[in-house]
Amino acid sequence: MAVAKLVAMGSNTNAVRSYDVQGTSYDPFDGKILNWPVGQLDSNLQMIAKIAAICNDADVEKAGQDKSGHYVAHGMPTEAALKDTMLDVIIFSVLLCLVSVLMCNFYTVIAACAYTWNKIEQRIATLEFDRDRKSMGVIVSSSTGNKLLVKGAVESLLDRSSHVQLLDGSVVELDQSLRAVILESLHKLSSNALRVLGFAYKDDLPEFATYDGDEDHPAHKLLLKPETYSSIESNLVFVGLAGLRDPPRKEVPRAIEDCRTAGIRVMVITGDNKATAEAICRDIGVFGRHENISSRSLTGKEFMELSRQDKENYLNQDGGLLFSRAEPRHKQEIVRLLKDSGEVVAMTGDGVNDAPALKLADIGIAMGIAGTEVAKEASDMVLADDNFSTIVSAVGEGRSIYNNMKAFIRYMISSNIGEVACIFLTAALGIPEGLIPVQLLWVNLVTDGPPATALGFNPPDKDIMKKPPRRSDDSLISPWILFRYLVIGAYVGIATVGIFIIWYTRSSFLGIDLSGDGHSLVTYSQLANWGQCSTWNNFTASPFTAGNQEIKFDNPCDYFQTGKIKAMTLSLSVLVAIEMFNSLNALSEDGSLLTMPPWVNPWLLLAMSISFGLHFLILYVPFLAQIFGIVPLSLNEWLLVLAVALPVILIDEVLKFVGRCTSGMRSSSSKRSLKHKEE
Repeated sequence: MAVAKLVAMGSNTNAVRSYDVQGTSYDPFDGKILNWPVGQLDSNLQMIAKIAAICNDADVEKAGQDKSGHYVAHGMPTEAALKDTMLDVIIFSVLLCLVSVLMCNFYTVIAACAYTWNKIEQRIATLEFDRDRKSMGVIVSSSTGNKLLVKGAVESLLDRSSHVQLLDGSVVELDQSLRAVILESLHKLSSNALRVLGFAYKDDLPEFATYDGDEDHPAHKLLLKPETYSSIESNLVFVGLAGLRDPPRKEVPRAIEDCRTAGIRVMVITGDNKATAEAICRDIGVFGRHENISSRSLTGKEFMELSRQDKENYLNQDGGLLFSRAEPRHKQEIVRLLKDSGEVVAMTGDGVNDAPALKLADIGIAMGIAGTEVAKEASDMVLADDNFSTIVSAVGEGRSIYNNMKAFIRYMISSNIGEVACIFLTAALGIPEGLIPVQLLWVNLVTDGPPATALGFNPPDKDIMKKPPRRSDDSLISPWILFRYLVIGAYVGIATVGIFIIWYTRSSFLGIDLSGDGHSLVTYSQLANWGQCSTWNNFTASPFTAGNQEIKFDNPCDYFQTGKIKAMTLSLSVLVAIEMFNSLNALSEDGSLLTMPPWVNPWLLLAMSISFGLHFLILYVPFLAQIFGIVPLSLNEWLLVLAVALPVILIDEVLKFVGRCTSGMRSSSSKRSLKHKEE
């Protein structure tokens, strides 16, 4: 924040003087006051500088002793900007002649002179700022008696001023024409997105004429009652005003646009002047440059005067809203009404007065740098960088985390439904068990684990900030997603059981020859009634090769038990492969693999490699293969496994396409249901 304009009073009641101020750091050598009367610090400018320097709790100092040391501010940014500008005033007006003499220690001289007023006119009391009177005052003692110096909102000071100081120090009565000149200057500054502060003083302090800070003095009791401050700060002499520029960060307009795209409404609640706030809102993109905002910009007082129904209608408008000259109770009322209408409200703030609204909001967000401890304690989150765009980034990150959680659930549920479907189909069809318990345990604990974990590292969907926000009471699993789980799970079960049946009943499938191991083929009827094998006439089962061993049968009926080792291996391999491919489906809830290809999450590819590696380990290490009751597969058999497993991707791609096509209709239906419920 930096002072951009100084407006002082002229030599008559119809004129003001305006000075442009350049510079964006606290370095006193960085600032430059244009069209400045060098060496001429008239009485009016001197009084403005004095009030800005003394009625101020901030400090500007040099950090470090070397030449590279920079200047830092301690205190409120507004007051630090005023203090910095007063250093510029001194440089340009009083100490310019000392450059050649004291160049070796120029900063020390400037700093000393900047605080000369503080030493000569010592502060003995402070009238703290409050939202009602919108000003801060200090009582100082000097050789000419006690004085009151005040800075605050221009309108508020004018209401309590009776006189104005002119260029030569003379004091004239504040009439309507002079008031209009000052208000016109205020309007010009405010319309240029400047925050404007006015300066005033008072010499006649009968109650404090002999006050020296002693707590036993009768006037001290008045200082303990903030409600008396307005009367103390009355009959003031107005001296001038300053326009401060609080430039928005470069990334804020983009963040506002991201909010709009993401369905997040941004409302600005500020204590600033209405014209200033409107200009800033146009700068950052809350409002368009030439947009008519008469129906979307109110002062806090105007808003509170509306009926409850009108307030709700006002808050339910689409697009951004502005509340200027807002007080703490106004902020609370806005947050309360938004929550009552079902909105999820995030409130940002940094001051003590923001604490009640921060506490009331669903998510209170305090500023970590400029925020007070009270605001931080009342908040749920603290921004380490005080940057609004960080909030938008956090929303995107939160959506991504939520989506990744759903991806994990989606993958695990659809896979487990598939395993349940496999067992159910086996029992329903009456065929021999395709998977034994140790195999199912291996799939659940080892093979499924790495991909499920890796899904937590999914990058955000490309359109994650283009989707409307979900409601806080939305279910984690919608009916449509549950239907998808069931479809995928059903296919997993059918594929796992189907390949078991294919091996027993077909010599080839999809052009892939399965007869190379020499196993006997049976009909589906025989397979489904294998328990009656002992009653069949002339049933035989030929020996066949499984890996490096030959499987023989003393009893042909053993073909359906000991002989199913190859069929079980195929079923287990299909289950593992289909769940690996299903993990690719979980990369995005609705996004196609064409837009979010597998390599966007390298951790998932690594996890799939680990899972397949573990499966190959138990297949091709004889000791482990014996424990799990499986045998190595040939190339043709692996081709069959892949041919049966890959369609799970195609099925989910079709379901995702349907989901994308119907998402708009589901969203509209949800809105209509909500509206009906509210009515």
